[in-house]
Amino acid sequence: MGNVERGSATELIKDAELARDELRTALKGAGITLPSLSLDGVSLAGDFPRPLVHLGRCTPELARRIAEALRKGAP
Repeated sequence: MGNVERGSATELIKDAELARDELRTALKGAGITLPSLSLDGVSLAGDFPRPLVHLGRCTPELARRIAEALRKGAP
């Protein structure tokens, strides 16, 4: 992998980390914590990573709280 490709891969991963952090902060503001919120390791592998934010698993109660928070914020 060349330097340009490495730079692009690094930028993609940093962008995914920022998106994850933005989501974590927004959820925290709604009183919600997703313990498994992270970057998907498999999507980071290879020469040309396609980073994905992994939301993880949650209880049915938490799923309902997220749904309610989204409904409140929907236009």
